[in-house]
Amino acid sequence: MQQPELQENSSSVQALQRVLISLSNYRWISLGALFSLLLLTVANAVTPQLFRWGIDQGIAKENLQIVFYSAAWMVAAAIARGLFNFGQSYLAESASQGVAYDLRNKIFSKIQNLSFSYHDRSQTSQLLTRVTSDIEQIRTFIGTSLIQVVSAVVTLVSIAVILLVMDWQLALITLTVVPVSGWLMAQFITRNDRLFRQVQEQLSNLNAVLQENLFGIRVVKAFVRESAERSRYTTLNDALVTANMKTIRAIRNTFPFIFLTSNLVTVAVFGYGGAQVIGDRFSIGELVAFNSYLALILQPILLIGFAAPAIAQAAASAERVYEVVDAAVEIRDRPDAIPFSTCGGRITFENVSFRYPGATTEALKNVSFETKPNELIAVLGMTGSGKSTIMNLIPRFYDVTRGAIRIDGRDVRDFTLTSLRAHIGIVFQETTLFSGTLRENIAYAKPNASLEQVIEVAKTAQIHDFISSLPDGYETIVGERGIGLSGGQKQRIAIARTLLTDYSILILDDSTSAVDAKTATQIQAELDGLMRQKACVTFVVAQRISTVKNADRIFLLDKGRLVAQGTHEELMHTSPLYGVILESQVKQKEKQ
Repeated sequence: MQQPELQENSSSVQALQRVLISLSNYRWISLGALFSLLLLTVANAVTPQLFRWGIDQGIAKENLQIVFYSAAWMVAAAIARGLFNFGQSYLAESASQGVAYDLRNKIFSKIQNLSFSYHDRSQTSQLLTRVTSDIEQIRTFIGTSLIQVVSAVVTLVSIAVILLVMDWQLALITLTVVPVSGWLMAQFITRNDRLFRQVQEQLSNLNAVLQENLFGIRVVKAFVRESAERSRYTTLNDALVTANMKTIRAIRNTFPFIFLTSNLVTVAVFGYGGAQVIGDRFSIGELVAFNSYLALILQPILLIGFAAPAIAQAAASAERVYEVVDAAVEIRDRPDAIPFSTCGGRITFENVSFRYPGATTEALKNVSFETKPNELIAVLGMTGSGKSTIMNLIPRFYDVTRGAIRIDGRDVRDFTLTSLRAHIGIVFQETTLFSGTLRENIAYAKPNASLEQVIEVAKTAQIHDFISSLPDGYETIVGERGIGLSGGQKQRIAIARTLLTDYSILILDDSTSAVDAKTATQIQAELDGLMRQKACVTFVVAQRISTVKNADRIFLLDKGRLVAQGTHEELMHTSPLYGVILESQVKQKEKQ
Protein backbone atom coordinates (compact mmCIF):
# COMPACT_ATOMS: atom_id res chain seq x y z
CA MET A 1 0.00 0.00 0.00
CA GLN A 2 2.83 2.35 0.83
CA GLN A 3 4.68 1.79 -2.45
CA PRO A 4 1.86 2.96 -4.76
CA GLU A 5 1.43 6.08 -2.61
CA LEU A 6 5.13 6.89 -2.98
CA GLN A 7 4.87 6.39 -6.75
CA GLU A 8 1.82 8.67 -6.94
CA ASN A 9 3.58 11.38 -4.91
CA SER A 10 6.66 11.09 -7.12
CA SER A 11 4.67 11.36 -10.34
CA SER A 12 2.76 14.40 -8.98
CA VAL A 13 6.04 16.14 -8.10
CA GLN A 14 7.46 15.34 -11.54
CA ALA A 15 4.33 16.74 -13.19
CA LEU A 16 4.68 19.94 -11.16
CA GLN A 17 8.33 20.17 -12.19
CA ARG A 18 7.25 20.02 -15.83
CA VAL A 19 4.88 22.93 -15.20
CA LEU A 20 7.78 24.95 -13.74
CA ILE A 21 9.99 24.08 -16.73
CA SER A 22 7.25 25.42 -19.04
CA LEU A 23 7.85 28.86 -17.47
CA SER A 24 11.01 29.03 -19.61
CA ASN A 25 8.71 30.07 -22.48
CA TYR A 26 8.04 33.24 -20.47
CA ARG A 27 11.49 33.70 -18.99
CA TRP A 28 11.61 37.50 -19.24
CA ILE A 29 8.21 37.93 -17.61
CA SER A 30 9.22 35.43 -14.92
CA LEU A 31 12.55 37.20 -14.36
CA GLY A 32 10.68 40.51 -14.09
CA ALA A 33 8.41 39.02 -11.43
CA LEU A 34 11.46 37.67 -9.59
CA PHE A 35 13.24 41.06 -9.77
CA SER A 36 10.14 42.83 -8.39
CA LEU A 37 10.01 40.22 -5.64
CA LEU A 38 13.64 40.89 -4.66
CA LEU A 39 13.03 44.64 -4.53
CA LEU A 40 9.92 44.03 -2.42
CA THR A 41 12.01 41.93 -0.02
CA VAL A 42 14.57 44.74 0.28
CA ALA A 43 11.80 47.25 1.03
CA ASN A 44 10.38 44.92 3.68
CA ALA A 45 13.81 44.32 5.24
CA VAL A 46 14.63 48.05 5.43
CA THR A 47 11.39 49.03 7.22
CA PRO A 48 12.24 47.54 10.69
CA GLN A 49 15.65 49.23 10.53
CA LEU A 50 13.87 52.55 9.95
CA PHE A 51 11.82 51.84 13.10
CA ARG A 52 15.01 51.08 15.01
CA TRP A 53 16.67 54.28 13.78
CA GLY A 54 13.61 56.41 14.59
CA ILE A 55 13.26 54.97 18.12
CA ASP A 56 16.93 54.82 19.20
CA GLN A 57 18.18 57.97 17.49
CA GLY A 58 14.99 59.98 17.39
CA ILE A 59 12.51 59.20 20.20
CA ALA A 60 15.07 57.98 22.79
CA LYS A 61 17.31 61.03 22.18
CA GLU A 62 14.36 63.39 21.68
CA ASN A 63 15.55 64.31 18.17
CA LEU A 64 12.39 65.31 16.29
CA GLN A 65 14.24 65.73 13.02
CA ILE A 66 15.34 62.09 13.03
CA VAL A 67 11.74 61.07 13.81
CA PHE A 68 10.48 63.04 10.76
CA TYR A 69 13.25 61.66 8.54
CA SER A 70 12.51 58.07 9.59
CA ALA A 71 8.77 58.63 9.05
CA ALA A 72 9.44 60.04 5.56
CA TRP A 73 11.59 57.07 4.65
CA MET A 74 8.92 54.71 5.98
CA VAL A 75 6.39 56.36 3.62
CA ALA A 76 8.84 55.93 0.73
CA ALA A 77 9.35 52.28 1.70
CA ALA A 78 5.57 51.74 1.87
CA ILE A 79 5.12 53.21 -1.63
CA ALA A 80 7.95 51.04 -2.92
CA ARG A 81 6.37 47.96 -1.34
CA GLY A 82 3.06 48.74 -3.03
CA LEU A 83 4.69 49.21 -6.45
CA PHE A 84 6.90 46.14 -6.25
CA ASN A 85 4.06 44.02 -4.87
CA PHE A 86 1.84 45.06 -7.79
CA GLY A 87 4.71 44.38 -10.21
CA GLN A 88 5.38 40.87 -8.96
CA SER A 89 1.66 40.00 -8.89
CA TYR A 90 0.98 41.38 -12.35
CA LEU A 91 3.97 39.70 -13.98
CA ALA A 92 3.35 36.39 -12.19
CA GLU A 93 -0.26 36.44 -13.36
CA SER A 94 0.88 37.18 -16.92
CA ALA A 95 3.23 34.19 -16.82
CA SER A 96 0.50 31.96 -15.37
CA GLN A 97 -1.96 32.96 -18.09
CA GLY A 98 0.67 32.13 -20.70
CA VAL A 99 1.35 28.68 -19.23
CA ALA A 100 -2.40 27.96 -18.97
CA TYR A 101 -2.83 29.09 -22.59
CA ASP A 102 -0.06 26.75 -23.74
CA LEU A 103 -1.43 23.82 -21.72
CA ARG A 104 -4.96 24.31 -23.07
CA ASN A 105 -3.65 24.35 -26.63
CA LYS A 106 -1.38 21.37 -25.97
CA ILE A 107 -4.07 19.19 -24.42
CA PHE A 108 -6.65 20.17 -27.07
CA SER A 109 -4.20 19.37 -29.88
CA LYS A 110 -3.41 16.04 -28.24
CA ILE A 111 -7.11 15.21 -27.95
CA GLN A 112 -7.44 15.84 -31.71
CA ASN A 113 -4.63 13.38 -32.42
CA LEU A 114 -5.63 10.65 -29.99
CA SER A 115 -7.04 7.50 -31.54
CA PHE A 116 -10.67 6.38 -31.45
CA SER A 117 -9.71 3.70 -28.94
CA TYR A 118 -8.62 6.35 -26.41
CA HIS A 119 -11.93 8.21 -26.73
CA ASP A 120 -13.79 4.90 -26.42
CA ARG A 121 -12.19 4.40 -22.99
CA SER A 122 -12.31 8.01 -21.74
CA GLN A 123 -15.25 9.94 -20.39
CA THR A 124 -15.89 13.28 -22.06
CA SER A 125 -16.49 14.86 -18.66
CA GLN A 126 -13.04 13.71 -17.48
CA LEU A 127 -11.39 15.43 -20.43
CA LEU A 128 -13.47 18.58 -19.91
CA THR A 129 -12.45 18.75 -16.24
CA ARG A 130 -8.79 18.43 -17.16
CA VAL A 131 -8.99 21.16 -19.79
CA THR A 132 -10.89 23.53 -17.48
CA SER A 133 -10.68 22.91 -13.72
CA ASP A 134 -7.28 21.18 -13.65
CA ILE A 135 -5.57 23.78 -15.81
CA GLU A 136 -7.16 26.53 -13.70
CA GLN A 137 -5.62 24.92 -10.59
CA ILE A 138 -2.22 25.02 -12.31
CA ARG A 139 -2.73 28.64 -13.36
CA THR A 140 -3.63 29.63 -9.79
CA PHE A 141 -0.54 27.85 -8.51
CA ILE A 142 1.78 29.75 -10.87
CA GLY A 143 0.03 33.12 -10.52
CA THR A 144 -0.40 33.07 -6.74
CA SER A 145 1.01 30.12 -4.81
CA LEU A 146 4.37 29.89 -6.59
CA ILE A 147 5.17 33.58 -6.17
CA GLN A 148 4.13 33.31 -2.50
CA VAL A 149 6.47 30.37 -1.92
CA VAL A 150 9.42 32.00 -3.73
CA SER A 151 8.77 35.26 -1.89
CA ALA A 152 8.56 33.39 1.39
CA VAL A 153 11.85 31.57 0.80
CA VAL A 154 13.69 34.76 -0.22
CA THR A 155 12.24 36.61 2.76
CA LEU A 156 13.14 33.81 5.17
CA VAL A 157 16.76 33.70 4.00
CA SER A 158 17.27 37.47 3.99
CA ILE A 159 15.56 38.03 7.36
CA ALA A 160 17.46 35.09 8.90
CA VAL A 161 20.77 36.69 7.88
CA ILE A 162 19.73 40.06 9.33
CA LEU A 163 18.60 38.47 12.61
CA LEU A 164 21.84 36.51 12.96
CA VAL A 165 23.83 39.71 12.48
CA MET A 166 21.73 41.60 15.05
CA ASP A 167 21.79 38.89 17.80
CA TRP A 168 22.63 35.30 16.93
CA GLN A 169 21.27 33.83 20.17
CA LEU A 170 17.87 35.51 19.82
CA ALA A 171 17.94 34.67 16.10
CA LEU A 172 18.34 30.94 16.82
CA ILE A 173 15.28 31.06 19.11
CA THR A 174 13.30 32.80 16.37
CA LEU A 175 14.41 30.49 13.56
CA THR A 176 13.30 27.31 15.37
CA VAL A 177 9.87 27.97 13.87
CA VAL A 178 11.23 27.39 10.35
CA PRO A 179 12.28 23.69 10.47
CA VAL A 180 9.27 22.74 12.60
CA SER A 181 6.82 24.42 10.21
CA GLY A 182 8.69 23.09 7.18
CA TRP A 183 8.44 19.52 8.47
CA LEU A 184 4.71 19.91 9.16
CA MET A 185 4.17 21.28 5.62
CA ALA A 186 6.11 18.45 4.00
CA GLN A 187 4.05 15.90 5.95
CA PHE A 188 0.84 17.65 4.90
CA ILE A 189 1.66 17.57 1.17
CA THR A 190 2.97 14.01 1.21
CA ARG A 191 0.00 12.56 3.07
CA ASN A 192 -2.73 14.43 1.22
CA ASP A 193 -1.61 14.32 -2.42
CA ARG A 194 -3.99 11.43 -3.15
CA LEU A 195 -6.78 13.24 -1.31
CA PHE A 196 -6.58 16.30 -3.55
CA ARG A 197 -6.51 14.03 -6.61
CA GLN A 198 -9.70 12.36 -5.37
CA VAL A 199 -11.38 15.78 -5.14
CA GLN A 200 -10.67 16.42 -8.83
CA GLU A 201 -11.90 12.94 -9.76
CA GLN A 202 -15.12 13.44 -7.79
CA LEU A 203 -15.60 16.73 -9.62
CA SER A 204 -15.15 14.89 -12.93
CA ASN A 205 -17.77 12.32 -11.92
CA LEU A 206 -20.19 15.09 -11.00
CA ASN A 207 -19.57 16.78 -14.35
CA ALA A 208 -20.22 13.46 -16.09
CA VAL A 209 -23.72 13.23 -14.64
CA LEU A 210 -24.37 16.89 -15.43
CA GLN A 211 -23.26 16.44 -19.03
CA GLU A 212 -25.31 13.27 -19.53
CA ASN A 213 -28.36 14.98 -18.06
CA LEU A 214 -28.01 18.06 -20.27
CA PHE A 215 -27.57 15.93 -23.39
CA GLY A 216 -30.41 13.59 -22.46
CA ILE A 217 -32.84 16.04 -20.87
CA ARG A 218 -35.59 15.04 -23.32
CA VAL A 219 -35.26 11.37 -22.36
CA VAL A 220 -35.27 12.28 -18.66
CA LYS A 221 -38.52 14.22 -19.03
CA ALA A 222 -40.10 11.65 -21.33
CA PHE A 223 -39.64 8.88 -18.73
CA VAL A 224 -40.37 11.15 -15.73
CA ARG A 225 -36.93 10.48 -14.23
CA GLU A 226 -36.28 13.97 -12.84
CA SER A 227 -36.34 12.82 -9.20
CA ALA A 228 -34.05 9.85 -9.94
CA GLU A 229 -31.56 12.14 -11.74
CA ARG A 230 -31.69 14.63 -8.86
CA SER A 231 -30.96 11.79 -6.46
CA ARG A 232 -28.02 10.56 -8.59
CA TYR A 233 -26.58 14.07 -8.85
CA THR A 234 -27.08 14.72 -5.12
CA THR A 235 -25.29 11.49 -4.23
CA LEU A 236 -22.21 12.47 -6.24
CA ASN A 237 -22.44 16.05 -4.96
CA ASP A 238 -22.41 14.66 -1.41
CA ALA A 239 -19.33 12.61 -2.29
CA LEU A 240 -17.59 15.76 -3.60
CA VAL A 241 -18.45 17.68 -0.41
CA THR A 242 -17.19 14.75 1.68
CA ALA A 243 -13.89 14.72 -0.23
CA ASN A 244 -13.55 18.50 0.20
CA MET A 245 -14.29 18.20 3.92
CA LYS A 246 -11.49 15.64 4.21
CA THR A 247 -9.07 18.22 2.80
CA ILE A 248 -10.37 20.78 5.29
CA ARG A 249 -9.84 18.32 8.15
CA ALA A 250 -6.32 17.68 6.86
CA ILE A 251 -5.66 21.43 6.96
CA ARG A 252 -7.19 21.62 10.45
CA ASN A 253 -4.87 18.86 11.67
CA THR A 254 -1.75 20.69 10.46
CA PHE A 255 -2.12 24.46 10.67
CA PRO A 256 -3.01 24.84 14.38
CA PHE A 257 0.35 23.29 15.24
CA ILE A 258 2.11 25.82 12.99
CA PHE A 259 0.25 28.70 14.66
CA LEU A 260 1.02 27.27 18.10
CA THR A 261 4.73 27.03 17.26
CA SER A 262 4.83 30.62 16.01
CA ASN A 263 3.05 31.92 19.11
CA LEU A 264 5.44 30.06 21.44
CA VAL A 265 8.41 31.52 19.58
CA THR A 266 6.91 35.03 19.89
CA VAL A 267 6.61 34.57 23.66
CA ALA A 268 10.22 33.29 23.87
CA VAL A 269 11.54 36.24 21.86
CA PHE A 270 9.59 38.72 23.99
CA GLY A 271 10.89 37.16 27.24
CA TYR A 272 14.53 36.78 26.20
CA GLY A 273 14.62 40.09 24.34
CA GLY A 274 13.00 41.92 27.28
CA ALA A 275 15.65 40.53 29.60
CA GLN A 276 18.36 41.72 27.18
CA VAL A 277 16.90 45.24 27.16
CA ILE A 278 16.67 45.33 30.96
CA GLY A 279 20.32 44.23 31.14
CA ASP A 280 21.30 47.03 28.72
CA ARG A 281 22.59 44.48 26.16
CA PHE A 282 19.81 45.39 23.72
CA SER A 283 18.14 48.69 22.89
CA ILE A 284 14.36 49.17 22.74
CA GLY A 285 14.67 50.06 19.06
CA GLU A 286 16.50 46.79 18.40
CA LEU A 287 13.80 44.82 20.25
CA VAL A 288 11.06 46.55 18.25
CA ALA A 289 12.97 45.86 15.01
CA PHE A 290 13.52 42.26 16.10
CA ASN A 291 9.81 41.80 16.78
CA SER A 292 9.04 43.36 13.38
CA TYR A 293 11.39 40.88 11.74
CA LEU A 294 9.72 38.11 13.72
CA ALA A 295 6.39 39.11 12.14
CA LEU A 296 8.10 39.18 8.73
CA ILE A 297 9.55 35.71 9.27
CA LEU A 298 6.24 34.27 10.48
CA GLN A 299 4.32 35.76 7.57
CA PRO A 300 6.16 33.77 4.85
CA ILE A 301 5.80 30.58 6.92
CA LEU A 302 2.04 31.15 7.04
CA LEU A 303 2.02 32.00 3.33
CA ILE A 304 3.74 28.69 2.60
CA GLY A 305 1.19 27.02 4.85
CA PHE A 306 -1.75 28.55 3.01
CA ALA A 307 -0.10 27.78 -0.32
CA ALA A 308 0.46 24.12 0.60
CA PRO A 309 -3.11 22.97 -0.22
CA ALA A 310 -2.99 24.86 -3.52
CA ILE A 311 0.39 23.26 -4.32
CA ALA A 312 -1.00 19.81 -3.51
CA GLN A 313 -4.05 20.46 -5.70
CA ALA A 314 -1.88 21.84 -8.52
CA ALA A 315 0.40 18.79 -8.34
CA ALA A 316 -2.58 16.43 -8.62
CA SER A 317 -4.04 18.50 -11.45
CA ALA A 318 -0.72 18.67 -13.30
CA GLU A 319 -0.45 14.88 -13.15
CA ARG A 320 -3.97 14.53 -14.58
CA VAL A 321 -3.24 17.02 -17.38
CA TYR A 322 0.03 15.35 -18.36
CA GLU A 323 -1.69 11.96 -18.35
CA VAL A 324 -3.58 13.20 -21.42
CA VAL A 325 -0.62 15.09 -22.93
CA ASP A 326 1.57 11.97 -22.61
CA ALA A 327 -1.10 9.49 -23.72
CA ALA A 328 0.14 7.19 -26.46
CA VAL A 329 -1.24 7.84 -29.93
CA GLU A 330 -1.97 4.30 -31.03
CA ILE A 331 -2.72 5.12 -34.67
CA ARG A 332 0.18 7.06 -36.15
CA ASP A 333 2.22 7.42 -39.34
CA ARG A 334 5.03 5.03 -39.98
CA PRO A 335 8.46 6.69 -40.33
CA ASP A 336 8.50 5.96 -44.08
CA ALA A 337 4.80 6.63 -44.74
CA ILE A 338 3.96 7.98 -48.20
CA PRO A 339 1.06 10.22 -49.33
CA PHE A 340 -2.05 8.53 -50.68
CA SER A 341 -2.76 10.16 -54.02
CA THR A 342 -4.61 7.88 -56.45
CA CYS A 343 -7.00 4.97 -56.01
CA GLY A 344 -7.44 2.26 -58.60
CA GLY A 345 -10.38 0.75 -56.74
CA ARG A 346 -8.84 -2.49 -55.51
CA ILE A 347 -9.33 -2.69 -51.74
CA THR A 348 -8.23 -5.99 -50.24
CA PHE A 349 -8.94 -7.48 -46.81
CA GLU A 350 -6.48 -10.31 -46.11
CA ASN A 351 -7.62 -12.53 -43.22
CA VAL A 352 -8.51 -9.47 -41.16
CA SER A 353 -9.34 -10.00 -37.49
CA PHE A 354 -10.02 -7.18 -35.06
CA ARG A 355 -10.76 -6.83 -31.37
CA TYR A 356 -11.73 -3.50 -29.81
CA PRO A 357 -9.42 -2.42 -26.95
CA GLY A 358 -10.68 -3.89 -23.70
CA ALA A 359 -13.10 -6.29 -25.45
CA THR A 360 -12.99 -10.01 -24.75
CA THR A 361 -14.28 -11.17 -28.14
CA GLU A 362 -13.27 -10.33 -31.69
CA ALA A 363 -15.52 -8.00 -33.68
CA LEU A 364 -14.14 -9.40 -36.97
CA LYS A 365 -12.79 -12.90 -37.59
CA ASN A 366 -10.65 -13.76 -40.64
CA VAL A 367 -12.50 -11.48 -43.08
CA SER A 368 -11.16 -11.63 -46.65
CA PHE A 369 -12.40 -9.96 -49.84
CA GLU A 370 -11.24 -7.76 -52.71
CA THR A 371 -13.16 -5.00 -54.49
CA LYS A 372 -13.00 -4.07 -58.16
CA PRO A 373 -12.63 -0.57 -59.69
CA ASN A 374 -15.81 1.57 -59.52
CA GLU A 375 -17.63 -1.20 -57.70
CA LEU A 376 -20.55 -0.45 -55.39
CA ILE A 377 -20.33 -2.74 -52.38
CA ALA A 378 -23.24 -3.10 -49.96
CA VAL A 379 -22.52 -4.44 -46.48
CA LEU A 380 -25.44 -6.13 -44.79
CA GLY A 381 -25.92 -7.99 -41.53
CA MET A 382 -27.70 -8.14 -38.22
CA THR A 383 -26.93 -5.60 -35.48
CA GLY A 384 -23.47 -6.21 -34.02
CA SER A 385 -22.29 -8.29 -36.97
CA GLY A 386 -19.27 -6.05 -37.65
CA LYS A 387 -20.49 -3.84 -40.51
CA SER A 388 -19.34 -0.51 -39.03
CA THR A 389 -16.11 -2.11 -37.81
CA ILE A 390 -15.07 -2.86 -41.41
CA MET A 391 -15.77 0.76 -42.33
CA ASN A 392 -13.70 2.02 -39.38
CA LEU A 393 -10.67 -0.05 -40.39
CA ILE A 394 -10.33 1.31 -43.95
CA PRO A 395 -9.50 4.93 -42.88
CA ARG A 396 -7.45 3.53 -39.97
CA PHE A 397 -9.63 4.79 -37.15
CA TYR A 398 -8.40 1.50 -35.69
CA ASP A 399 -5.64 -0.85 -36.84
CA VAL A 400 -6.29 -4.51 -37.52
CA THR A 401 -5.40 -7.02 -34.81
CA ARG A 402 -4.32 -9.58 -37.42
CA GLY A 403 -4.13 -9.61 -41.19
CA ALA A 404 -3.82 -6.62 -43.51
CA ILE A 405 -5.92 -4.11 -45.46
CA ARG A 406 -4.49 -3.02 -48.80
CA ILE A 407 -5.41 -0.38 -51.34
CA ASP A 408 -4.15 -1.29 -54.82
CA GLY A 409 -1.79 -3.78 -53.20
CA ARG A 410 -0.33 -1.38 -50.64
CA ASP A 411 -0.97 -1.71 -46.89
CA VAL A 412 -3.07 1.21 -45.59
CA ARG A 413 -0.48 1.58 -42.81
CA ASP A 414 2.05 2.63 -45.45
CA PHE A 415 0.09 5.82 -46.19
CA THR A 416 0.10 9.02 -44.14
CA LEU A 417 -3.07 9.32 -42.10
CA THR A 418 -3.86 12.83 -43.32
CA SER A 419 -3.68 11.93 -47.01
CA LEU A 420 -5.54 8.63 -46.54
CA ARG A 421 -8.46 10.15 -44.66
CA ALA A 422 -8.56 13.18 -46.95
CA HIS A 423 -9.42 10.84 -49.84
CA ILE A 424 -12.04 8.85 -47.95
CA GLY A 425 -15.50 10.38 -47.73
CA ILE A 426 -17.47 8.88 -44.84
CA VAL A 427 -20.97 9.44 -43.49
CA PHE A 428 -21.15 8.06 -39.98
CA GLN A 429 -24.07 6.18 -38.51
CA GLU A 430 -24.40 8.84 -35.81
CA THR A 431 -24.75 12.33 -37.26
CA THR A 432 -22.84 15.20 -35.65
CA LEU A 433 -23.51 18.82 -36.54
CA PHE A 434 -21.58 21.81 -35.22
CA SER A 435 -22.74 25.23 -34.06
CA GLY A 436 -22.93 27.60 -37.00
CA THR A 437 -24.96 27.92 -40.18
CA LEU A 438 -26.25 25.13 -42.39
CA ARG A 439 -23.84 26.28 -45.10
CA GLU A 440 -20.89 26.09 -42.69
CA ASN A 441 -21.91 22.58 -41.64
CA ILE A 442 -22.14 21.34 -45.23
CA ALA A 443 -18.82 23.03 -46.10
CA TYR A 444 -17.15 21.82 -42.87
CA ALA A 445 -14.42 19.84 -44.65
CA LYS A 446 -14.13 22.40 -47.47
CA PRO A 447 -14.65 25.86 -45.92
CA ASN A 448 -13.79 27.71 -49.14
CA ALA A 449 -16.49 25.97 -51.18
CA SER A 450 -18.75 28.31 -53.11
CA LEU A 451 -22.47 28.53 -52.44
CA GLU A 452 -23.13 26.92 -55.83
CA GLN A 453 -21.06 23.88 -54.81
CA VAL A 454 -22.89 23.66 -51.49
CA ILE A 455 -26.29 23.84 -53.24
CA GLU A 456 -25.26 21.14 -55.72
CA VAL A 457 -24.42 18.56 -53.04
CA ALA A 458 -27.48 19.59 -51.01
CA LYS A 459 -29.67 18.77 -54.02
CA THR A 460 -28.00 15.38 -54.36
CA ALA A 461 -28.67 14.71 -50.67
CA GLN A 462 -32.33 15.76 -51.11
CA ILE A 463 -32.03 18.55 -48.52
CA HIS A 464 -31.95 21.64 -50.76
CA ASP A 465 -35.72 22.14 -50.88
CA PHE A 466 -35.99 22.04 -47.10
CA ILE A 467 -33.12 24.52 -46.62
CA SER A 468 -34.57 26.86 -49.25
CA SER A 469 -37.89 26.89 -47.40
CA LEU A 470 -36.24 28.30 -44.27
CA PRO A 471 -36.37 32.12 -43.77
CA ASP A 472 -32.55 32.41 -43.72
CA GLY A 473 -31.90 29.56 -46.14
CA TYR A 474 -28.33 28.31 -46.02
CA GLU A 475 -27.46 30.96 -43.42
CA THR A 476 -29.86 29.40 -40.89
CA ILE A 477 -28.14 28.87 -37.55
CA VAL A 478 -28.05 25.23 -36.47
CA GLY A 479 -29.12 24.62 -32.87
CA GLU A 480 -26.87 22.81 -30.39
CA ARG A 481 -26.04 19.35 -31.82
CA GLY A 482 -28.57 19.96 -34.61
CA ILE A 483 -31.56 20.32 -32.28
CA GLY A 484 -34.48 21.64 -34.32
CA LEU A 485 -33.71 19.32 -37.23
CA SER A 486 -35.14 15.85 -37.64
CA GLY A 487 -32.88 12.81 -37.71
CA GLY A 488 -33.41 12.44 -41.44
CA GLN A 489 -32.60 16.10 -42.10
CA LYS A 490 -29.38 15.82 -40.10
CA GLN A 491 -28.40 12.69 -42.01
CA ARG A 492 -28.96 14.39 -45.34
CA ILE A 493 -26.85 17.36 -44.27
CA ALA A 494 -24.12 14.89 -43.28
CA ILE A 495 -24.37 13.22 -46.70
CA ALA A 496 -24.06 16.61 -48.43
CA ARG A 497 -21.04 17.46 -46.25
CA THR A 498 -19.28 14.26 -47.31
CA LEU A 499 -20.13 14.66 -51.00
CA LEU A 500 -18.40 18.05 -51.00
CA THR A 501 -15.04 16.48 -50.08
CA ASP A 502 -12.40 15.31 -52.55
CA TYR A 503 -13.04 11.65 -51.86
CA SER A 504 -11.77 8.70 -53.86
CA ILE A 505 -13.33 6.08 -51.60
CA LEU A 506 -16.88 6.68 -50.37
CA ILE A 507 -18.30 5.05 -47.23
CA LEU A 508 -21.97 5.46 -46.30
CA ASP A 509 -22.42 3.83 -42.89
CA ASP A 510 -26.18 3.34 -42.57
CA SER A 511 -26.50 6.97 -43.64
CA THR A 512 -30.22 6.85 -44.49
CA SER A 513 -31.44 4.92 -41.44
CA ALA A 514 -33.42 7.96 -40.21
CA VAL A 515 -34.78 8.81 -43.67
CA ASP A 516 -38.11 7.50 -44.92
CA ALA A 517 -37.99 4.78 -47.59
CA LYS A 518 -39.12 7.10 -50.41
CA THR A 519 -36.49 9.75 -49.67
CA ALA A 520 -33.83 7.05 -49.20
CA THR A 521 -34.65 5.70 -52.67
CA GLN A 522 -34.39 9.22 -54.14
CA ILE A 523 -31.04 9.80 -52.44
CA GLN A 524 -29.81 6.43 -53.66
CA ALA A 525 -30.87 7.23 -57.23
CA GLU A 526 -29.02 10.57 -57.11
CA LEU A 527 -25.95 8.97 -55.58
CA ASP A 528 -25.70 5.98 -57.94
CA GLY A 529 -24.37 7.89 -60.90
CA LEU A 530 -22.24 10.23 -58.78
CA MET A 531 -20.66 7.38 -56.84
CA ARG A 532 -19.71 5.42 -59.94
CA GLN A 533 -18.38 8.53 -61.62
CA LYS A 534 -16.30 10.03 -58.79
CA ALA A 535 -15.45 7.20 -56.36
CA CYS A 536 -13.06 4.40 -57.22
CA VAL A 537 -15.07 2.19 -54.88
CA THR A 538 -18.13 2.77 -52.68
CA PHE A 539 -19.22 0.97 -49.53
CA VAL A 540 -22.83 1.26 -48.40
CA VAL A 541 -23.75 -0.13 -45.00
CA ALA A 542 -27.50 -0.61 -44.79
CA GLN A 543 -30.24 -2.24 -42.78
CA ARG A 544 -32.82 -2.24 -45.58
CA ILE A 545 -32.25 -4.68 -48.44
CA SER A 546 -34.40 -2.47 -50.68
CA THR A 547 -31.69 0.23 -50.64
CA VAL A 548 -28.87 -2.12 -51.74
CA LYS A 549 -30.54 -4.25 -54.41
CA ASN A 550 -28.64 -2.43 -57.16
CA ALA A 551 -25.22 -2.98 -55.56
CA ASP A 552 -22.61 -4.79 -57.66
CA ARG A 553 -21.99 -7.07 -54.71
CA ILE A 554 -23.50 -7.53 -51.28
CA PHE A 555 -21.31 -8.65 -48.38
CA LEU A 556 -23.29 -10.51 -45.75
CA LEU A 557 -21.79 -10.48 -42.24
CA ASP A 558 -22.76 -12.61 -39.28
CA LYS A 559 -21.06 -12.48 -35.88
CA GLY A 560 -17.91 -10.87 -37.28
CA ARG A 561 -17.51 -13.27 -40.22
CA LEU A 562 -18.11 -12.72 -43.93
CA VAL A 563 -20.55 -15.58 -44.53
CA ALA A 564 -21.70 -14.78 -48.07
CA GLN A 565 -21.20 -12.38 -50.96
CA GLY A 566 -22.81 -11.84 -54.33
CA THR A 567 -25.58 -9.93 -56.07
CA HIS A 568 -29.08 -9.66 -54.68
CA GLU A 569 -30.32 -12.43 -56.97
CA GLU A 570 -27.38 -14.71 -56.17
CA LEU A 571 -27.77 -14.34 -52.41
CA MET A 572 -31.51 -15.01 -52.61
CA HIS A 573 -30.70 -18.45 -54.01
CA THR A 574 -27.54 -19.29 -52.06
CA SER A 575 -27.76 -17.69 -48.59
CA PRO A 576 -30.36 -18.84 -46.04
CA LEU A 577 -29.44 -15.92 -43.74
CA TYR A 578 -30.05 -13.40 -46.55
CA GLY A 579 -33.43 -15.03 -47.15
CA VAL A 580 -34.32 -14.74 -43.47
CA ILE A 581 -33.38 -11.02 -43.41
CA LEU A 582 -35.33 -10.36 -46.64
CA GLU A 583 -38.39 -12.24 -45.38
CA SER A 584 -38.42 -10.36 -42.07
CA GLN A 585 -38.24 -7.01 -43.87
CA VAL A 586 -41.01 -7.96 -46.31
CA LYS A 587 -43.28 -8.98 -43.41
CA GLN A 588 -42.48 -5.75 -41.58
CA LYS A 589 -43.35 -3.74 -44.68
CA GLU A 590 -46.66 -5.61 -45.09
CA LYS A 591 -47.60 -4.80 -41.48
CA GLN A 592 -46.98 -1.12 -42.14
